[in-house]
Amino acid sequence: MNLPPVPAPDAVTAGWWEATREHRLTVQRCTACSRPQHPPRSICIHCGRTDALRLDDAAGTGVVDSFTVVHRAPFPDLEVPYVIARVRLDEGVICLTRLTNADPDSWRIGDRVRVDWIDLPDGRALPVFVPAPAEPPR
Repeated sequence: MNLPPVPAPDAVTAGWWEATREHRLTVQRCTACSRPQHPPRSICIHCGRTDALRLDDAAGTGVVDSFTVVHRAPFPDLEVPYVIARVRLDEGVICLTRLTNADPDSWRIGDRVRVDWIDLPDGRALPVFVPAPAEPPR
């Protein structure tokens, strides 16, 4: 899979990117108000604290909240079609991502997904989401 350029880590995102090297998806959480946020920021978007943010491991599962199928690549070497989506993680935050391992036209809002990884040449990994196995009936 060809990918567009991936941003370099900075002071705020370095820990998040470091976790991807181990295929760990993390969500930033404020220890003052206990609320999660994504992507990582230098301030809690809920209470405004700047000194109480940490990264917690996420379950890596969620639900497709919205998506679009891209048929015209914004960069010359990107293969089309591909799917860009908003995934609402089980932790409650939204992750902008790609959906893979299924026909682009088969995706539906509400589909359960789990994280998968595309390893990057520099050792980091890019999280993408794939169909989650169906839960057994109760």
